[in-house]
Amino acid sequence: MKIDLSGKSALVTGSTAGIGRAIARGLALAGARVVINGRRQDSVNTALQQLRTELPVALLHGVAADVSTAQGCSSLVEASREVDILVNNAGIFEPKEFLQIPDEDWMRFFETNVMSGVRLSRAFLPGMLRRNWGRIVFISSESGLHIPKEMIHYGVTKTAQLAVSRGLAELTAGSAVTVNSVLPGPTRSDGVEQFLQAMARQSGTSAEAIASDFVKQHRSTSLLQRFATVEEVANMVVYVCSPQASATNGAALRVEGGIVRTIA
Repeated sequence: MKIDLSGKSALVTGSTAGIGRAIARGLALAGARVVINGRRQDSVNTALQQLRTELPVALLHGVAADVSTAQGCSSLVEASREVDILVNNAGIFEPKEFLQIPDEDWMRFFETNVMSGVRLSRAFLPGMLRRNWGRIVFISSESGLHIPKEMIHYGVTKTAQLAVSRGLAELTAGSAVTVNSVLPGPTRSDGVEQFLQAMARQSGTSAEAIASDFVKQHRSTSLLQRFATVEEVANMVVYVCSPQASATNGAALRVEGGIVRTIA
């Protein structure tokens, strides 16, 4: 299968590192014009430089905007113009005991993980419907199905993404626009890698040992029995954004290594 996204424009939020960067790279490899987004201009510039070195012919543009705010989303929309592919990837996580999570943290997680996708989808969906082609993808998590007790606020926002995604898909009936969610499991993204390294320093062991113990203790049903790579997640997203995925709509697609045992 050869995925060709030539002539399509894509916006990937939170794409200066980790899963977002891998998705942006995959879309660019398929020929799409890709907007790289991050909160800070320096991180956007660094990501652009790295990707242009790896992919000299790629069509890339960078926009620094904080999508956890309404103003940041508005400035990103203004800078991006029409978008054929929107990947709502920006998100935050933080292990914290439920009784220690204040209202401010709940609101911060909801604004970043949920409202960013709501605002950007509201801005770009009408144009997709008008042109009768488009892809919106929410990067949710298996934590949206199995709420982790160590970060309930994160799990709740990931469940909310599934609801928003499915609801938006209903608005695309009869068109060539699709809205889907992709559910990664534990993935060795940059943020997770930093967390693993910090835990390794505290315990006097290696990041690999911490990752292995995490899967055994907290995701024991995993069939993969390891963390996924960012490329493994990105591969699914690029396919969902392709013309070949035209019959996949309103779906919650798992890239979580078999952690979730239910069939449906």
